Amino acid sequence: MNLHYQTNDKGHLAIGGADALDLAYEYGTPLYVIDEMRVRDNYRRVYKAFSGEYKKFQIFYAAKANTNLAVLRILEEEGSGIDAVSTGEIYTALLSGFQPERILYTGNNVKTPELEYAMQSGVRINVDSTSQLKRLLEVPGSEGLKISFRVNPLVGAGHHDHCITGGKLSKFGVMEEEAVRVYKLAQELGFNPVGLHTHIGSGILDPEPFKLAVQVLMDVAGRVHSEAGVNFEFIDFGGGLGIPYTPDEPLLEIKTFAKEIVGLFKDKLYQYDLGNPTMCIEPGRYLVGDASYLLTQVNTVKQSYRKFVGVDAGFNTLLRPTMYGSYHHILVADKPEAAPAGNVDVAGNICESGDLFARDRPLPEVKEGDILAIMNAGAYAFSMASHYNSRPLPGEVLVKEGQTDVIRERETFADLLSKQNLPRRLLK
Repeated sequence: MNLHYQTNDKGHLAIGGADALDLAYEYGTPLYVIDEMRVRDNYRRVYKAFSGEYKKFQIFYAAKANTNLAVLRILEEEGSGIDAVSTGEIYTALLSGFQPERILYTGNNVKTPELEYAMQSGVRINVDSTSQLKRLLEVPGSEGLKISFRVNPLVGAGHHDHCITGGKLSKFGVMEEEAVRVYKLAQELGFNPVGLHTHIGSGILDPEPFKLAVQVLMDVAGRVHSEAGVNFEFIDFGGGLGIPYTPDEPLLEIKTFAKEIVGLFKDKLYQYDLGNPTMCIEPGRYLVGDASYLLTQVNTVKQSYRKFVGVDAGFNTLLRPTMYGSYHHILVADKPEAAPAGNVDVAGNICESGDLFARDRPLPEVKEGDILAIMNAGAYAFSMASHYNSRPLPGEVLVKEGQTDVIRERETFADLLSKQNLPRRLLK
């Protein structure tokens, strides 16, 4: 099985050296648990693979995957930059200790005040459209600003249609054929374009679409350099590196992947005489996805028309199965390696028929009170969580070598109402 997990001498699931059952009993469920060293190891694996092939290499962590301050701080310590897609992510990254020059802001359909905030923060700005470029011109101090453009290279890939961010149906970036024109326009308006960016999708395990995107983007870079005279300081190929979610999905062979991608990159640098710009990628899921589990307790085992295992979490805590039909492997925490005893539906506690973590999933015998561990909950779990059904959000715990720290307090009912105001005329 290609899924990453560990057990202890009791045969229980272990997360960062801590027993999953102990974590559930001490902190309650549902609970997100993050393995600190897995985050660090994932980062180091990617950085070593790429920097070994090309020294001027930078990772910008795709913060939308998980914006917990502790996770960001870990990655800042490792030397990462930040791919921020909102001003809130800029704010959080700065608060976590990232210097502005290590933050690349790639917003889409942004308001002018957001551009002003990004300018005032001193972060790099990656422009998504000519509309955004012209509105950036209205921001005081923008003259001579170094910028980059996001280019849509007509190459798309991803685990779901909603995750494909390149191609004719994508809302992102400027069209490939208008790249030279927008770089010339930026120069005419007084900007200093020095970067080029793309992103084709997420959850990519096959390197071929990524390789094609590299080739196409580097051809764009060659034209922009030749026709607009732009000397690139960095070229950013976005993120999308996938992880296995099902037991039989392949691992992304990161060393081979890096060798092939960097080889193409260097060939094109030479072909177009592009010099020695920094090569950037923006992994999110690959760094944090398999480093976290959602622990949830079984509260109901019901034989209806089907056999349901009901738990105390729902799609308000992990939306991906409902939103994308995504598979997340589920372990019984006290017997993660036990053989299946039959097929069950694992259902959440949200009042929606689609609130299912698994349908017809083979699991060992499960009884009420058992703790289930839903794997690969580090990316797009808490960051997509909601208060739907007026349910407070779970807490988050960081574990390193058995040491545990609460990095987000479990919410209370009061938190649900903290920003609400009742008009005076409705008070009694």
